[in-house]
Amino acid sequence: MNLIALLIGLVIERLATQWFHWRRMRWLDRIIDFGFRQAGRVANWPPLIPVILLAALLVLPVFAVIFSLGGTLSGFTYLILAIVVLFFSLGPKDVGEEVDEYCKALESGDEEAIHNAAKQIVEGDVPEDARERIGAVEEAICVQANNHLFAIVFWFVLLGPLAAWAYRVTDLIRGRAVFNAGRAEASEGDGDLLRDAAISLHGWLAWIPARLTAVGYATAGHFDEAISAMRAPTEQRDATISEHSEYLLARVGTAALALVDKPDESITERGVRGAIAANQLVFRLLIIWAVIISAMTLYGLTR
Repeated sequence: MNLIALLIGLVIERLATQWFHWRRMRWLDRIIDFGFRQAGRVANWPPLIPVILLAALLVLPVFAVIFSLGGTLSGFTYLILAIVVLFFSLGPKDVGEEVDEYCKALESGDEEAIHNAAKQIVEGDVPEDARERIGAVEEAICVQANNHLFAIVFWFVLLGPLAAWAYRVTDLIRGRAVFNAGRAEASEGDGDLLRDAAISLHGWLAWIPARLTAVGYATAGHFDEAISAMRAPTEQRDATISEHSEYLLARVGTAALALVDKPDESITERGVRGAIAANQLVFRLLIIWAVIISAMTLYGLTR
């Protein structure tokens, strides 16, 4: 049933772009901020504990719905619930939509719009140099596709809708912790500790999906280049588990693109071509995953 719900959910996610604003759930920021303030009152606790407790609190409503329905949660009822939970677990924005906005900004030549669109994809500081920004955006597309899509699909297939929502919750907490730690008014010690704990928790859950996604990029793109990048030794030995996953996805994803600069190609044309190529790589991998999930579904139905 999970696999059928996943296939239907992915189709709906591709078609229901006008509903994506529902998935941003800005109101959860207030709950997360409240949890961070309470964590500051128990400074003697390891910062990972309040982060885990906060994640459990946000997962609790979905768990309560599943538990309260009990034995009635089967068949069509379970299918609808699983699709709804999956829809709100994915995203919040579609990678393809973000790429479209970025490409439109590039073609308009508006530097402020380009910077803002790139920042939405990178989810951090954007290089001022145009060439470096192009590379950062291509890498970020490969990284964010795992955070917003493939990791959620992985946990949904493995453990069901509750696990998919739990992963999305850790991503929401991570994003809010990074935002709070970067604000001038954030307390220097507590903000950094909570941020690191939130990033670590999310990184542990993203570790396996990130490596499956990296292998998928090799399958969906230029295999030899991607495999070489996967095997290449890295110099980031002191990086966190989350950073290692992001470096791997960025390195393998861009290698799978195997983009070569064309003669007389402008910076704008190169930026648009690179972003579109990265988005197409993600879409091809999604198709591959959908085919595998469909085969698993048919096998389960025919047993």
